[in-house]
Amino acid sequence: MKNIFLRAVLILIPAILYSQIKSNTPMDVNSENTIVRISIGYYQPKQADEVETMLNKEFKSTLIPAIKKLKGNLGYYVAIDKEKNAMTNVSFWRTKDDALQMATLKEMLDMRSTFEALGLRFIEITNHQVLWKLPD
Repeated sequence: MKNIFLRAVLILIPAILYSQIKSNTPMDVNSENTIVRISIGYYQPKQADEVETMLNKEFKSTLIPAIKKLKGNLGYYVAIDKEKNAMTNVSFWRTKDDALQMATLKEMLDMRSTFEALGLRFIEITNHQVLWKLPD
């Protein structure tokens, strides 16, 4: 499980940062304080289409307005890996306190309960301090 998590982090974060660089709209990341928050949930292979639909509809329409109201959000990405049957939320925050707002966000807690009721299992959410970034 830890190996899958590390692989996801090593693939997803550079991909996200590359997309920011390529689009010429780099995030305002101050590497001294910025936090990358990572949440990963696993589902059964037969649930891939249902999970993707939920992420693109209810999850998106419920969470975007709620997250936009939070302090310090620099970016939020929702992804799915149909080969590994995993969904991932990666967000960037100005400070750890800003990132921890997600732990009590009612809309997020409600959506998590909805996914868990379908049988999804989540590993522990982690909050990582950014050490360096591209471009400098």
